[in-house]
Amino acid sequence: MNGKAVAKREVPLKKKALHKDRCSLLRKYAIKRGEISARLADFDKIREAEGKIIAGELCFCICAANSSAAAAWRAQRELEEGGLLFSNDAKKIARALLGAGVRFHNNKARYIIEAREKLVEKGGLCIYLEKYPDRRELRNFLAQEICGLGMKEAGHFLRNIGHGGDLAILDRHIMKNLLRYGAIENAPSSLGKRAYLEIEQKMLEFASEIGVPAAHLDLFFWSEGAGRIFK
Repeated sequence: MNGKAVAKREVPLKKKALHKDRCSLLRKYAIKRGEISARLADFDKIREAEGKIIAGELCFCICAANSSAAAAWRAQRELEEGGLLFSNDAKKIARALLGAGVRFHNNKARYIIEAREKLVEKGGLCIYLEKYPDRRELRNFLAQEICGLGMKEAGHFLRNIGHGGDLAILDRHIMKNLLRYGAIENAPSSLGKRAYLEIEQKMLEFASEIGVPAAHLDLFFWSEGAGRIFK
């Protein structure tokens, strides 16, 4: 049998396997759909929140970069319970982050203070929400202007405060599943803005193709990798 015949046989086999995987995805999603909807509803309730809640989510998303969600959550709780969420003492904040297991704690302590001043204390978030009704544009602006918020973290922050339901949060769990289900053909080792936007678009197209809301798909993929639906 020549190489061309083998290649022709491999294509339908791959398509069949991919179809099977996607059917499995939809079955598992159906089981988690109620819990995912409830979690997203929790985010929507934060949409009109101010002050402490917004600052807490900002802290969480900055700390989650290059660290686990569990460590970021511990850090958020440490700052809230220790009265440090609105502190300007970078050393005390850094010690709390270190104790919670957050990497790059010194830099992130500084980022938290600076981001809080721009987005919470000076009311900047309300100004930006009004200025950028297109949440992708707002995400891109925050990623460019706020230290500690890259594309992923800025989208994560907006989603967690009820303003980014259709923004992709491309962490390792999401990328792994996009590859698994054939939404993307390869995962780059690093994501610049252009690559991030390209993969985000492919994820949105995949979500539309299988009939699952993008925000649901994001939490579902994350739960598949992390073992739970969190934030």
